[in-house]
Amino acid sequence: MIRHALIFWITVTLAIFGFVIGVLTEPFFTLSKLILPLVLLAIIYYAYKKMGPGKYARSSNGSKVKVKPSQKTMSKVAGIRKTQAAPGKRKSYPFQVIEGSKGKNDDQLPKYH
Repeated sequence: MIRHALIFWITVTLAIFGFVIGVLTEPFFTLSKLILPLVLLAIIYYAYKKMGPGKYARSSNGSKVKVKPSQKTMSKVAGIRKTQAAPGKRKSYPFQVIEGSKGKNDDQLPKYH
C-alpha cells in the first residue's frame, strides 16, 4: 500500500513539475493544450449537476408502483407458512446413506478428522 502511494505522489510531483516548466518556457502553448480537457470536464460536471445520476431511474412522482399478488400466490405463501415446523424440530428427508463398494481398512482410518 505504501509503495502505491509513493508511486502516486512521485507521478503527481513530476506532472506538476512538468506543467510549471512548460508554463515558464512556452506559456501559450501549454495553456492551449489544457483548454480542451477543461471544457470537457466542465460539460461533464454541468450534465451531472443538471440531470443527476438517478433522475430517470424512478417514475416522475418518485413513488414505486406496488404490485398486488394474485390469489393463487397468496394461497401458496399461506400454505408454506402453515406447514413450516417448529424451529426445534428437524425435518425428515427421504435420503439415506448408501455404503460404498470399495473395501475399507479400519486400521488406517484416523480416529479424529
